[in-house]
Amino acid sequence: MKKWNDEDILITILRNRGISSKKDIEAFLHPKHPDQLSLADVSLDEKSMKKAITRILKAIKTKESIVVYTDYDADGLTGGAIVWETVYKLGGRIMPYVPHRVEEGYGLTEKGIDAVLKNFHPTLLITVDHGITAFKEIEYAESKGMDVIVTDHHMKPKKLPDALIIHTTKLSGAGVAFFLAKELITRVIAIRQPAEKQSLQLNNVPMQQFLYELLPLAAIGTIADMMPLLGTNRSIAKYGLEELRKTNRVGLLSLMEEAGVRKDQLTAYSISHMLAPRLNAMGRMEHALDGLRLLCTNSREKAVQLASKLGLTNRERQQLTLDTTIHAKEYVQREYGETIKKKLLFVAHQSYSQGIIGLVAGKLVETYYLPSIVVSIGEDISKASARSIKGFDVVEAIRSFSHLLVDVGGHPLAAGFTVKTEKLQELQEQLEKLAQKEITDAMLKRPVPIDLELPLGEVTEELYEQLQQLQPFGFGNPDPVFLSKGVKVMDFRKIGLDGKHLKFRISSNNRATRFDSKFSARRVKQCNNATFDAVFFNHASFSDDLKPDQPVDIAYTIDLNEWNGNRQLQLKVKDIQ
Repeated sequence: MKKWNDEDILITILRNRGISSKKDIEAFLHPKHPDQLSLADVSLDEKSMKKAITRILKAIKTKESIVVYTDYDADGLTGGAIVWETVYKLGGRIMPYVPHRVEEGYGLTEKGIDAVLKNFHPTLLITVDHGITAFKEIEYAESKGMDVIVTDHHMKPKKLPDALIIHTTKLSGAGVAFFLAKELITRVIAIRQPAEKQSLQLNNVPMQQFLYELLPLAAIGTIADMMPLLGTNRSIAKYGLEELRKTNRVGLLSLMEEAGVRKDQLTAYSISHMLAPRLNAMGRMEHALDGLRLLCTNSREKAVQLASKLGLTNRERQQLTLDTTIHAKEYVQREYGETIKKKLLFVAHQSYSQGIIGLVAGKLVETYYLPSIVVSIGEDISKASARSIKGFDVVEAIRSFSHLLVDVGGHPLAAGFTVKTEKLQELQEQLEKLAQKEITDAMLKRPVPIDLELPLGEVTEELYEQLQQLQPFGFGNPDPVFLSKGVKVMDFRKIGLDGKHLKFRISSNNRATRFDSKFSARRVKQCNNATFDAVFFNHASFSDDLKPDQPVDIAYTIDLNEWNGNRQLQLKVKDIQ
């Protein structure tokens, strides 16, 4: 077995992930700050951006009514907050608008445009996190006297709307909004006289510092929307998390407090599993405007009230998701049988809430590892969400049958669409046929990617600290997974509210192979007697196959527990053989 040192392990992991040259490794470990990234770096068109900035500055100068029309998920809300706050602080007459998921639906709609006209009479409409497919709706808005600027990151359709378009698939919706704000601030600074530039302030801070205050919002949107945390998105997430740990934004502080998240210990996981679900819950269950209000408020009292409302709504969302998932799994067993032969699941029911069908589709993929579509059946129109597996582009699959659809949008792994209820059966049959043809048996094997095989004795706190250079972990940049063979299971027990998790002690059967001169004899001894607590979440059933002192191979990630000043490594098991 190879002798490792911690730096070897770090570099080998990066190379195994396709980051191999010295230049690429350096760029990954020390990415550029988003403030240093150009429009070309994020594939945003410079001419379109310049035209959009010119139009916004004109609207600010002439005191036109502006509306930022944003999506109702965490990415849209954070992106909407970025645009609203920037334009507002620059003196613009701008108001936010967030559509109601059930009453108006996703993105621009004639109903939403009419509501905007009635309430705000805008001459400039800026979309955030949607609009790239809204050809007819933008025509309608323009016929009502509005200019439209689209900022979006979803896949482009064949026919683009006739509007100013700020678009890239490299960023989240909030990421696109951040670069719009960055260019807007840069332009304002550039056109001011030298004597004025020193006094330019937003939020009572210099303009450049204000841009840094927007980074936490961009990071939340990027992580919440499951953008791959590589390249420019890694820059936004990494530096955005750093700013988030320093933020004084009362809305975010109240949200963290309600979620039980310590600011100084905030990670990408904290955002994806604790903060973002609370923002998303409003759009799923009620009206997402309160989520945007929370992000932008300057009132501590208001922030506490709104954070409490988001927390309560999220708990209601969790229960509804659980109930609906149970119903959906029963539906699968009834309709598809114990041995599922089809390669795509299509689950539809009148009782399903539109707000949580995407979450339920995700739960079905977790359970069955098949592309899954969950439909909320309406009397005339039905809404659906789809989640997919690696290798099957679900949004393109759905778009193959556009003649059956009212609307469709999304990404290769997640999509949403609207369909006339009378067309549901035909659409299901066509999608199942397509999946049967395009999905191979190899694609249906749930992967457990292994970064490196490692003797258990090599797992040390020093290694853990080295691995933190790879943070932030998330989609596209997961926690490193190690394989250790022939380790010994010492004891095990079921844990958790329903006893659904498995906790056990494991130890190495062999001596460690590291004898690096820079480590003390005490360190070598610790490596020799490697013993760890390990947790296998949602796999308590494995206890039926385990025996004390039984040698097993385990795939795992390394975690560090800290309490009362004590630090102890723990392994999070991904698979056992």
